[in-house]
Amino acid sequence: MRLKKARLEPQEADSWSAEVQELMRPFVEAGSEYNIFKTLTHHPDLMRRWMVFANHVLFKSTLPLRERELVILRIGYLCQAGYEWGQHAQVARKAGMSDAEILTTKTGPETPGISELDKLLMQATDELHADSHISDATWAALEAQNLDKKQLMDLVFTVGQYTLVSMALNTLGVQPDDGLPDWDLKPQYKS
Repeated sequence: MRLKKARLEPQEADSWSAEVQELMRPFVEAGSEYNIFKTLTHHPDLMRRWMVFANHVLFKSTLPLRERELVILRIGYLCQAGYEWGQHAQVARKAGMSDAEILTTKTGPETPGISELDKLLMQATDELHADSHISDATWAALEAQNLDKKQLMDLVFTVGQYTLVSMALNTLGVQPDDGLPDWDLKPQYKS
């Protein structure tokens, strides 16, 4: 974690307004009232509008689940967003990714033995992070891997979404939830 203390403390349920209770209802029902969401309750209008886009990227993207998580983990690592990386390491595990596959997102597209598609997805993520642009060569290679126009667009918007989230998490100092994996995939606990 970049900050050892939150700049904005997550708001707990006993302090939620009626508006925030309604925003948090789906998270409470799913048992996922994580610190990221409890921190965003400081700005309900922003949270409501951001969730529309975030839900598309996370639940309606045309990228297959495994490939989406690979990209999210890579950008989380590049942005050094420990909270984001840990949350999505858990999602990736549930999606069937091994710990070894998850750890390749730290070593990136030059990792020996990874598939060509994984290499290209991480290369595109690295290029977007470094230059806000996917090169012609990487774009063409992704097309050759049968990614269609919607998938290529979702790739760009996934990297953009999780760059934004990483910036917010790092700057606001959102602290880990109990059991969130660290960079070595070991559970960490709030102190």
